[in-house]
Parts: sequence; C-alpha cells; structure tokens
Amino acid sequence: MITLDAFLATPWLLFLSVTLVSLCIGSFLNVVILRLPKMMHQDWRCQCEEFLELPEKQRKQEERTTLSKPASTCPSCGHGIRAWENIPVVSWLVLRGKCASCKAPISPRYPIIEAVTAIFSVMTIAVIGPNESALWALLLVWALVALTVIDFDTQLLPDSITLPLMWLGLVLNYFGVLTDFNSAFWGAVAGYLSLWSVYWLFKLVTGKEGMGHGDFKLLAALGAWLGWQLLPAVILLSSVVGAVVGISLMVFKKHGREVPIPFGPYLATAGLICLWFGSEIQAFWYGFLGV
Repeated sequence: MITLDAFLATPWLLFLSVTLVSLCIGSFLNVVILRLPKMMHQDWRCQCEEFLELPEKQRKQEERTTLSKPASTCPSCGHGIRAWENIPVVSWLVLRGKCASCKAPISPRYPIIEAVTAIFSVMTIAVIGPNESALWALLLVWALVALTVIDFDTQLLPDSITLPLMWLGLVLNYFGVLTDFNSAFWGAVAGYLSLWSVYWLFKLVTGKEGMGHGDFKLLAALGAWLGWQLLPAVILLSSVVGAVVGISLMVFKKHGREVPIPFGPYLATAGLICLWFGSEIQAFWYGFLGV
C-alpha cells in the first residue's frame, strides 16, 4: 500500500488525485450552495411558527430539504438526475448543457464551480507545496468556495460553515499545521472583534447596519487558519476589491447605494490570496514597516 509520504512525493499521482477529488467536491458544493440556504429558511420558518404557537393546520407543509433529500431533478421537467449525468464537468459537456429529458438549458455555473474548485485546489498544493499542511488547507479552500457563492446568491454566510471552519482552524493549528496556536487563537479573536467594532461604530454613527454578523465569523475563521499576522492584509485586500467592485456596479450597472453588496466573497478572495502568498505578504509588510 502506498504511504502518505510516497503519495506526496509522486507529483503526477498527487495532482491527478487532487484534481479528481476536487471535481467531486465541487459537485457536492453545488448541492450545498443550492440547498443549505433553503434548509436555513425552513428552520427559521419552523422556529417562527413554534414561537407564535401556530396550530398545526396553519403551518406550512412541505418536504424537508436536506443535503441528501430530495434526489436531484431537473427543475423544468422533474427528470431524475442519473449517475452518469452527474459526473463533474464531463456530464455537462456531453449533454451540451441541456437536460437529457426535456433539453432545457442547464446553468453553466455548475461545471464552473466544479472546475474552479479543482483549479484552486491544485494551486493550493502547487503553491504551499506537496505536504500534509497543503492537504488540510484544501478544506479551507473548499469552504471558501461555498461561502463565496452562497453569499453572492443570498447574502448569507451560514454558521454551519463559518463556525466549524473557525474551530477546525484552531484545532489544526494547535498542532502547527499552518501557523502556531498562539497566532491562530489571537487571529480568531482579532478577526471577530475587528469587524464587530466596525459594525457597531457604523451603526452608532448612521443608525444602519453596515454588514452582517456572518462577516465577523468568516474573518475569525480566516484568523484561526492564517494567524493574526495576516489579518491586516486580509482586511485591506478585501476592502480594496470590495470598493472597486462596488463603485463599478454603481457606475456601469446603476447599482443603487442603498442596495447591499455582500462582503463575504471579498474576504474569501483575500483569504485565499493570503493562504497562497502569506509569507511573501508578511515579508512585504515587515519591509514596509521597517521591522
């Protein structure tokens, strides 16, 4: 049986395995992105119905959505997706982006998410290096892909992803996977409190909420994975990208100032950049500050 060290020392096998596994993970992320917000809304509605003590007859009756049920179907004709129609990227290309039954178009976002997940995963191994730390870092990459698309779609950053991600980062860095535990602990604390402070300062000054609580938790998770030293870079990069995108939307798409723009995708993008090039960014910061 091949050992982990032999696996990591065999580039073609490592990158092929990471690509294939990541394509499958990307397919699963498509399910998470689509269903997790629906599951959250169902839970919130049930909680509201219970709080209001509505009679059973007045409660909305619908099939509970989970990550495994109901089975995937075509939204146009209800055709059940067969195994061969669910092969990442390949099935979409073979079917030419159409349902096998009714020929309704299938959104290209599904193979795009699968392909992006694989590309980012391979980049992570290539940049960090063929080691166990890079394999663990794939979990962060996959979570950030899911959070980015969910936030774009719904402006939600689910606690069921951000909080386990933060705790996992702390546990892994207790063993020094990506940074030392002291840096990870204070990274989680500083990550949460920095945006929490901005949120409350903005609310006290304007009376409005400038960001969602999920952004605090995502930055805390990034701090737990990357350490407090990279938090300034994450905040600066995400703010710059967010400002450029926001201004572009207002100028070219007449995006109103009152229309909220999700901040999670920019935090996730900055987190990926710092994961890949953290040491170079740190060296730049220290050089810039003359440390």
